[in-house]
Amino acid sequence: MMSLFDSVAGAVLSKLGGEKGGMAQIAMEMFNQNGGLNGVLDKFKQGGLGDLAASWVSTGANLPISPDQISSVLGSGAIAEMAEKFGIKPEVLTSQIAQYLPSVIDKMTPNGEVAGDSSNLLNTVLGMLK
Repeated sequence: MMSLFDSVAGAVLSKLGGEKGGMAQIAMEMFNQNGGLNGVLDKFKQGGLGDLAASWVSTGANLPISPDQISSVLGSGAIAEMAEKFGIKPEVLTSQIAQYLPSVIDKMTPNGEVAGDSSNLLNTVLGMLK
C-alpha cells in the first residue's frame, strides 16, 4: 500500500534525477519493501550479517558490505524486480546499494539507535543528496 508520504517522496526524488536521485528512490523502495529500517536490519540479522548492520547503526565506523552480500540478504528475486523497476542491471543495483546503504542507515541512526520514526528516511536520504 503506497501512502501519501511514499508518493510525495517518489515525486520529489524523481525530480532530483541523476545517480543520486535514482539511489534515493532505490533506498526508499528497499525500505518500503522490507518494512522500514527495522525490517531491513532484521533481514541482515537473519542473513547472518547482523554485525555489519549493527556497525552502521552504532556511532563507530561503518563496516563495508559487498554487492554479493546485498544480493544474498535481499534475495536475487527481489533484486531483479527492483532493478527492472529502475531500468538497471541487478549487479548495478547491488553495487549501488552496497555503496550507499551503510551511510544511509548511519545517518538514519545518529544516536546509535533505531528510532521508531521512519518518516525520517526521506529527510535522511534527501539530506545525503545535497
